[in-house]
Amino acid sequence: MTAYQRLRALLTDQPDRAMTAMIGWAKQLGPAQYGIGGLILLVLAGALLDYATQPPPLPSYGHVRRQWQPSEAWLYDRNGVLIDSARVNFAARRLAWTPIDKVSPATRETMLNAEDKRFYSHGGVDFLALGSAMRDRLQGKRGRGASTVSMQVAGFLSSELAAPGARGWREKLRQMRAAWGLERAWSKNQIFEAYLNLAGFRGEAQGIGAAALGLFGKTPDALSRDDALLLAALLPDPQARPDQVSHRACALAKQQDCTRFAGAAFSMLGPARSLALDPGLAPHLAGRLLTKPGINITTTIDAQTQRIAIAALVRQLRGLGGARARDGAVVVVDNASGDVLAYVGGVGGESTAAAVDGAASYRQAGSTLKPFLYAQAIERGYLTAASILDDSPVQLDTASGLYVPQNYDRDFKGLVSARSALAGSLNVPAVRTLLLVGVEPFRDRLWDTGYRGLTEDGQYYGFSLALGSAEVTLLEQVAAFRSLAQGGRWSPLRLTAADNPERPRAITTPAAAWIVSDMLADPNARAGTFGLDSALRLPFWAAVKTGTSKGLRDNWCIGYSDRFTVGVWVGNLEGDPMRAVSGTSGAAPVWRDIMLAINARGSARPLAQPRGIEARQVRFGGAIEQPRREYFLTGTAQTQIAGAPDTARRPRITNPVSGSVYALDPDIPIDRQRLAIGVSGAAAGHRIELDARDLGAADAKPLVLAAPGRHRLRLIDLGGKVVDQVIFTVR
Repeated sequence: MTAYQRLRALLTDQPDRAMTAMIGWAKQLGPAQYGIGGLILLVLAGALLDYATQPPPLPSYGHVRRQWQPSEAWLYDRNGVLIDSARVNFAARRLAWTPIDKVSPATRETMLNAEDKRFYSHGGVDFLALGSAMRDRLQGKRGRGASTVSMQVAGFLSSELAAPGARGWREKLRQMRAAWGLERAWSKNQIFEAYLNLAGFRGEAQGIGAAALGLFGKTPDALSRDDALLLAALLPDPQARPDQVSHRACALAKQQDCTRFAGAAFSMLGPARSLALDPGLAPHLAGRLLTKPGINITTTIDAQTQRIAIAALVRQLRGLGGARARDGAVVVVDNASGDVLAYVGGVGGESTAAAVDGAASYRQAGSTLKPFLYAQAIERGYLTAASILDDSPVQLDTASGLYVPQNYDRDFKGLVSARSALAGSLNVPAVRTLLLVGVEPFRDRLWDTGYRGLTEDGQYYGFSLALGSAEVTLLEQVAAFRSLAQGGRWSPLRLTAADNPERPRAITTPAAAWIVSDMLADPNARAGTFGLDSALRLPFWAAVKTGTSKGLRDNWCIGYSDRFTVGVWVGNLEGDPMRAVSGTSGAAPVWRDIMLAINARGSARPLAQPRGIEARQVRFGGAIEQPRREYFLTGTAQTQIAGAPDTARRPRITNPVSGSVYALDPDIPIDRQRLAIGVSGAAAGHRIELDARDLGAADAKPLVLAAPGRHRLRLIDLGGKVVDQVIFTVR
């Protein structure tokens, strides 16, 4: 390595030693050589000094703007109104780049007075400030910084340059040269704008936008002079105590009475302020859609509808109290477009799982799947809305044992029409309807209607599928019910403006969808279960279905007018059961409030009747139900409806069910543990036989005390022929 190379290395890595070495070489020169050698050394030193203080290349203003990436992402409604935001990058807190004209004049003036009062008159280096700083140091005073805004911006833009405030002479020279270069390439306003956006103010807040919002809950254009003085007082030491900040602010203000700054500083640096400019209207949707920093997503949400939904849900959950139900969710959809107008995944309150999105969580469906079962039965011609179904006890033998469906109120209504069974949400008639349709076809119909939680075959769900044993989301529910409002045509919902509408798929025939909608909108048909004046009755046409899952863990209410579909879920996200909450006391009041509010903007009308439907005046034999005008698929109309008499039914044993297992309890007197034999149909003259032992007439409803073991029960006609038989076991 040559002497020049050693000197260059020293000047780059250890400049003080390099200068000492050059002075030593000069002293070694003789008198004759001193003038020429000194000149050579001076030129050499200048060249090496130029090399050692060469600043790194700095990016252009345009490049800095393009590379700026906020730590946040923003969610807007369909009209461009901010509804929520989410922090995505946690390295630093940065908002969108703030143009200089979006910063209040008081803030711009105060910042420059505090940091670089001659900014617009110097060329990057303030020699007056530099001379004052050198004088103070020579006089032993506390040195004042002489870094200009341009020098600090250069330090922000290059990691090779020392941080603002560095005291080494080489770092200062590099910053000064970088500042001169920056002044040649950038305009003054561009430099000052970059400074306001790149400066660190407090903690992780970078830039005037994050500082204004995080410390004052304001936008930069709303900052007052006192706000600006406090921010400027933070710049020398962003982690300063409140009393230090207030003292500096007072010095910058040059006022005698500065008592106001003490409280303002403590308020500014106190507990984290809520982001007042972030409405926080859709946090769960923001968490779902805002995945990259800096993105702006325009949703299909309507901010006003979102607020209506939130208010209705908050009001209901407060009324119920956390001891009864803690969580809820709401989805509102425009029927024509499929646009989601409101998406409320939860409202916090007394929730113990507030971060969980209740609108997208899979929960048990309860009775909300019944409309699609009846629609399938009607379109296949198995039922009409006037068909008579038997709401009486039934026991079904399954691979896992007996399935004994019960109604919600533990009561049975006897013979009812399909209209009353659906509108009144009766369970046993729904199970009997599933026996007609078939479990597998019904499971496939639900899958086609967008219920993607049904990943197993029909055998897995069994007869309980009619009563909603499958798991569904609120979004799936609203999309499915919207398909009924759209004449049986299903298509995915739209959450963002970028979602391309998909062509609807025909799932249910328009006629069957319309008849089921008419059944769900009939207040008289649901009166037997819900009464005439429940939360489900509105002053305009609306079809609605409630549902409560097993163990009172989920409560649903989904319904639609001609314009909107609204779905509400109420429950506990952690899965514990609700207390004293039913379909009409849980989700239904929220549904009603929202429907009344959003349909007030325009009249709600009954759905247009499609082709393929005919109306008839229907009378029911035996006064099963009152006469009424009923709707049928063309070719299936009837005017007289009656339940089949017992004489028309095949005699059969209804109790016990084949495969039943009974256990004798030693703590109960043995004569109190007799088994009642049940027989239906035209059983007059028939006899009951247990293990070849005659028990007497079938219509006598004998009580049997069977010993432990396997037993065969037979129903025998007058000719001695076995009409029906069951096998049961006693343990």
